[in-house]
Amino acid sequence: MPERKTYIVEHLDPELGQWSELEYIAIAEETQRAGNTFMLSSLPEGFKVPEKLSQIPAFKAEKRGVEEIYGGEAKERVCLLDPQAEKDLNPDDKREFDVFLFGGILGDDPPRDRTSELRKKGFKGRRLGPVQMTTDTAVRVTRMVIEEQFTLNKIPYVDFPELKFNEHESTQMPFRYVTDKDGKPIMPEGMVDLIKKDADKSIDDLF
Repeated sequence: MPERKTYIVEHLDPELGQWSELEYIAIAEETQRAGNTFMLSSLPEGFKVPEKLSQIPAFKAEKRGVEEIYGGEAKERVCLLDPQAEKDLNPDDKREFDVFLFGGILGDDPPRDRTSELRKKGFKGRRLGPVQMTTDTAVRVTRMVIEEQFTLNKIPYVDFPELKFNEHESTQMPFRYVTDKDGKPIMPEGMVDLIKKDADKSIDDLF
């Protein structure tokens, strides 16, 4: 029987933007197909989980932070995806870790660097490479390395793809994406429509 893995995103913001909602649904659906668990942790009081997300069996909502859920020796089995880690994530990490944690910069203004806070608490870190990814891409890449045993340099990527909406309108995405078999960036369902609808806003306003 395959070992079940858990993917956790720390969500410190009382609100959930449309962008994050689409990302979380995509993560939950992919995690469900793989037979694993996707958790949002550190959820503030009163946080409303979108209905579509709550209906995916792989999804769990958790008010506790990871330090509380995985205290003591359990912390050793948690991998923090950290751009400043000394080692890259690799297929052998499947044996070392059961939980993969994405801290991010979420919530407060000025933003809290949650990854830095978790690093100081002693969670072991691994890098996913030098280019910033969306949250769903970071989880997808981690899953490909751990569950499908890709090395990071064998995953098909595209950096900063341009989305063309029509002859006159396009926007460049400031992220790295995994590509599908046709070489197109894999994005959550509904994301291109959201970006097109809000093409006059900056990407930062959509989170």
